[in-house]
Amino acid sequence: MTASEPVHTVTALPAARRPGCPFDPPAELVEARRHGPLSRFVHPGGKPGRLITGYDLVRSVLADPRFSSRKELLNVGDFEVPPAPPGEFLLMDEPQHSRYRKPLVGRFTVRRMRLLTERVEQITADCLDAMEETGPPADLVTAFAKPIPTLVICEILGVPYEDRASFQDQIDTFMGGEATDEELIAAYTATQEYLSGLVAAKRAHPTDDILSELTDSDLTDEELQGISLILLAAGFDTTANMLSLGTFALLRHPDQLAALRDDPSLTEGAVEELLRYLSVAKTFMRTALEDVELDGHTVEAGTTVVLSYHTANHDPERFADPHVLDVRRPYGGHLAFGHGIHQCLGQQLARIEMRVAFRALLDRFPTLRLAVPADEVALRPETADIYGVKSLPVTWGRTAS
Repeated sequence: MTASEPVHTVTALPAARRPGCPFDPPAELVEARRHGPLSRFVHPGGKPGRLITGYDLVRSVLADPRFSSRKELLNVGDFEVPPAPPGEFLLMDEPQHSRYRKPLVGRFTVRRMRLLTERVEQITADCLDAMEETGPPADLVTAFAKPIPTLVICEILGVPYEDRASFQDQIDTFMGGEATDEELIAAYTATQEYLSGLVAAKRAHPTDDILSELTDSDLTDEELQGISLILLAAGFDTTANMLSLGTFALLRHPDQLAALRDDPSLTEGAVEELLRYLSVAKTFMRTALEDVELDGHTVEAGTTVVLSYHTANHDPERFADPHVLDVRRPYGGHLAFGHGIHQCLGQQLARIEMRVAFRALLDRFPTLRLAVPADEVALRPETADIYGVKSLPVTWGRTAS
């Protein structure tokens, strides 16, 4: 071992979480952070890499232009990775990244997203009305967590109401972590074909939505497809899993659930705490464009590093008692939405959806509880891009005496 090598080695990713601990980062990653924020790691494809688990180091790499987001630079195995398709700006650097993101920034401002609050409240109320009318038990994922962000992002982009279920199924397939290669290709192809038709329709007959506004720019149809895919997938899947996994976490911490239920002023802080505590977008990757010194060690040019958001957001050097869910925790500074030029564009929309949805759910069903033992709740596999639950059976009404 040379002086530039980190001491600790992580043997495999994705690492498994401990049984009975669905909200904590995998124990192997927590142990790695105890040895320092930077670890050695071998990618599944065989290439040596680095794993970053500490808050300060993750945040610094996210803001460092010496680390690239470009898909084609990923050095994870003895195979070439193709560039990101046009418009899919999450996997691009400047100036291509700004070409796609800049036209969107003004359309996702805090002010513009707050104007959507009333519509989010109505969509949420409709979902809760349907749950109440059908009666318990209910799967909170399909009745509540998925439809709210799906309807909101589809309306923002101008996806017809009748198409939302098909779109939701396709996104579930290629982000759920359990599909075969053939299923992934089929879902991705179907989504691209649908978006191609949608872009053409918006060009021919613009409506009051973001996609129609973007057709009046210099972006090509292919670029608009890529942008739409990023916005739809991110706008639906991350928030849906935050709503379902967040509810599960609250139900498993009844003192925190009671505090939030009884004090609406805690809602904003509780959402930030759940974002930190759960970190459903677990990891991202960057590739060093040159030799970079990190934590006293050299990360060589061409090395792809894995950034562990969930361990960074549980770093005891940044957060007191990080493995404790505390809805009264002073909030701010978590990395659930990333950092730097790729920080989540839709974070304000996600916050509004979560504040409205959690508040309305607890107000409507104050006796909400699990309808199955906690260890029977089906979790997404660690291979999923976004962590969460596959189904969350809940019930409500009078409890047994």
